[in-house]
Amino acid sequence: MEKYINGFKNAFLGTVDWTWKSILFEVPWYTNYFYGLIVISLFVWFLEIVFPWRKEQSVFRKDFWLDGFYMFFNFFLFSVAISGFYKLLQLGFADIGITNKLIALFDPTGWSVWVELFVFFVILDLVQWFTHTLLHKYRFLWKFHQVHHSVKEMGFAAHLRYHWMENILYKPLKTFAVMILFGFEPEQAYIVHFIAITIGHFNHSNIKITWGPLKYIINNPVMHLYHHAYYLPKGKHGVNFGISLSLWDYIFKTNYIPEDSGTIEIGFKGDNKFPKDFIKQNTFGFKEK
Repeated sequence: MEKYINGFKNAFLGTVDWTWKSILFEVPWYTNYFYGLIVISLFVWFLEIVFPWRKEQSVFRKDFWLDGFYMFFNFFLFSVAISGFYKLLQLGFADIGITNKLIALFDPTGWSVWVELFVFFVILDLVQWFTHTLLHKYRFLWKFHQVHHSVKEMGFAAHLRYHWMENILYKPLKTFAVMILFGFEPEQAYIVHFIAITIGHFNHSNIKITWGPLKYIINNPVMHLYHHAYYLPKGKHGVNFGISLSLWDYIFKTNYIPEDSGTIEIGFKGDNKFPKDFIKQNTFGFKEK
């Protein structure tokens, strides 16, 4: 029991310490997610201001500050809060003989760093695409995912407006995928994470970008806006589930882009009754229908 208590405490305090050191610039700049998130956000926001897709949309769009709070809450505060629990899970697996190296399918020894990162990026994105489809397909998961779809004006910060319960679902699946792949996260994984943050910010931004021929591979704002569409094709529980890559939607026939004006209504049926503040939005999913 002492091992678990110490493991929980050390993981929690370690995450707090790393986050605080990030704020004080006491970690390597390329692993500083705190200021990395700020720089990426300011860059995409600047492009939104200079090259707005929906020109009538205010620079400080509806719920701009709420989404800004969500960014830091989900990316840092909640990560700190649950860090100890993931350490307990890791210790529990180790005690029953399940270790990273035991279940890993690949041995990346001898791979170039870029091949390793590419495989890591692609597989991780596929796992997230699959998880995202589940959030739309099953009612008890959709109740939490509604927080993300309650956005009524799209902007970069909407990327990280989501219910903290999504972390409970996404993170174990992503962690398990990494364990199956390599047994551990690649040393340079920060490159993949920063790329994913940047693509996610662009996907939710008020900028009209399709990446040309790469639109069939990389997700984009035009495609993702239809993921948030109020009116979906008949019989569909969702479309355009891609996170960083649009590739999966084209492969599995969940792609849908009927036009590209950017003027469609977004949200979901009944969103006029959905809570508007952070606390109520994050407790809504636990209530009875």
